[in-house]
Amino acid sequence: MLPVMNSKNWFPTVFDEFFNNDWMPKVQATAPAINVKENSNEYTMEFAVPGIRKEYCRVNLNNEGNLEVYIENKLEHKEENKKEHFLRREFSYSNYQQTYTMPEDVEKDHIAAKVENGVLSITMPKKQVEEKKQIQRKIEIA
Repeated sequence: MLPVMNSKNWFPTVFDEFFNNDWMPKVQATAPAINVKENSNEYTMEFAVPGIRKEYCRVNLNNEGNLEVYIENKLEHKEENKKEHFLRREFSYSNYQQTYTMPEDVEKDHIAAKVENGVLSITMPKKQVEEKKQIQRKIEIA
C-alpha cells in the first residue's frame, strides 16, 4: 500500500517556494485604476487618485503630441506624544508616470483636466467632422 499525503496543498506550495524567495523579490509597484470612456463628442480618462490633491497631478502634451500623466503621492503621518516629547513620522512617497497615445480625432488644443472626489478626469474633445456635401447628381447626356 502506498502512503497517502495528508496535505492537499502540495502543488501551490511548490510554486510558492519557487517564486517567494530572496533571489526573486516581489515587485512593489502600483498604478491607479483607469476608466476610459467615449461618447459622440469626447473621450474621458478617469484615474483613481484617492487623497491626492490637484497640486500633485500633472497632465502634459509632449513634443510628439502624446498625453503624459504624472501623479505624485505624498503621505506623511505624524504622531506626537507630548508627555515624552516623542515625535514619530512615517513617509510614503510613490510616483506614477505614463505616456498615452491619443486617437487622431482628438482636438489637442481643448484637452481639460480636473481632480474631484478622488478622481483625476481628463476630457479630450473630438474634432467636429463636417458633414459631407452630397455630390450625387444627374448628369445630362449631350
